[in-house]
Amino acid sequence: MINKKEKAKSIILIGAVLIIFSICVIQLNIENITPTVASSESNKTIGWGIKRASNNMQPDVGAANKKVLEENGGICLGNDLEKVIYLTFDEGYEAGYTESILNILKDNEVKATFFITSHYLNTASELVERMINEGHTVGNHTSNHPSMPSISDEQIEKEIMQLHQAVYQKFNYEMKYIRPPKGEFNERTLKKSMELGYKTVMWSFAYFDWDEKKQPSMEEAKTMIISNLHPGEIMLLHPNSKTNSEVLDTIIKEAKNEGYEFKLLDQFK
Repeated sequence: MINKKEKAKSIILIGAVLIIFSICVIQLNIENITPTVASSESNKTIGWGIKRASNNMQPDVGAANKKVLEENGGICLGNDLEKVIYLTFDEGYEAGYTESILNILKDNEVKATFFITSHYLNTASELVERMINEGHTVGNHTSNHPSMPSISDEQIEKEIMQLHQAVYQKFNYEMKYIRPPKGEFNERTLKKSMELGYKTVMWSFAYFDWDEKKQPSMEEAKTMIISNLHPGEIMLLHPNSKTNSEVLDTIIKEAKNEGYEFKLLDQFK
């Protein structure tokens, strides 16, 4: 039989063990707060933006955002010592101007990258085929153009790979560059894109050209684009812009006259 003193000692011992165990659990939870905060930070949406510079200097793309992008395999701005332009187009839908743009590129012996959606592939597959056949790069702009930070990893994979597989099945062509819709990403979406074999491509020049009802004049467009040419530029234009189709030939010729060379993303440095 256990006497009262021994019973009391046992109760005290058990209590002490429980207290120590509780302290250990609390300590473990405190130590796990840091990863939670980091995870939350990695999910913070980054909206891409640039601050233009004068005298054809490289713009400020934001040091912190650039760091996050490049640490996760992305690119936005090339070598500041080489007068190279990487011409890119975002193709959400066909407005009737891409054929003209492709003709201009062919006449000027310039290659570009076209980021397409599933809608574009399904409604303008002959133009996608022409892009590939003429040596341009076709990139992934996701199937349905969602803001990637707003969807889960599983949805991201579906948005990217559904289009990837469709292009591969149609043309035996494997895409490897992605442009996040709406210019929005975060560390999580960059990592997920990289896991799927994709390099994220942002830009160092863009302007208000996507709204068909608010098109800039030809002179406004030429002035804006030419005055902001800079070494290592990743230029973003929208092919649904009538103005872009009208000024592209002049832009290319003027850029070449100023000593710029156009290259594909495979040649990026």
